[in-house]
Amino acid sequence: MSTLKNRPNTVLLVVDVQNGVVEGAHERDAVVANIDSLVEKARKERVPVVWVQHSDEQLAPGSDVWRIVPELTPGVAEPLVAKNYGDAFEDTNLETVLSDLGVGRLFVVGAQTDACIRSTLHGALARGYDATLVSDAHTTEDQTEWGAPPPDQVIAHTNFYWTYQTAPGRTAGTVETKDVDFAAMS
Repeated sequence: MSTLKNRPNTVLLVVDVQNGVVEGAHERDAVVANIDSLVEKARKERVPVVWVQHSDEQLAPGSDVWRIVPELTPGVAEPLVAKNYGDAFEDTNLETVLSDLGVGRLFVVGAQTDACIRSTLHGALARGYDATLVSDAHTTEDQTEWGAPPPDQVIAHTNFYWTYQTAPGRTAGTVETKDVDFAAMS
């Protein structure tokens, strides 16, 4: 259970599923479809969906590459957190949004695996949240040109190590889209 007091709720955190972020991402369409099914499931089960949208020199606010992919549409009442750093908690209002929703448990999906997803997962766990990575609902682009492993290996490694991540009083781990249970308590 989360170390955050009076925060029994769960949220689906959708990180950086933007045109310019996932354009050339590994298994982009399958990952976006999995995220879409999770968003619909969360809405049906009345679990809040919080969207995170990155901005920087390559992702200028208002530009096409900055926009959330057309397959996903944030709900009018669903919070949208603007960020400029890898960790979605860093210099944003995400903590306030989650606190207002009474959230202590996150299901994390999105992009990119080896940057914003990893940073946000670690940021959540360090701040006292339970953080579950949906193993088939995150992706990254091919960065082998710069010495990184191929994207499928980056994703597999992140799933492997997050499955066994631990911290006192908090839970981590991974789950496949088909097995996500927003109501189950850790």
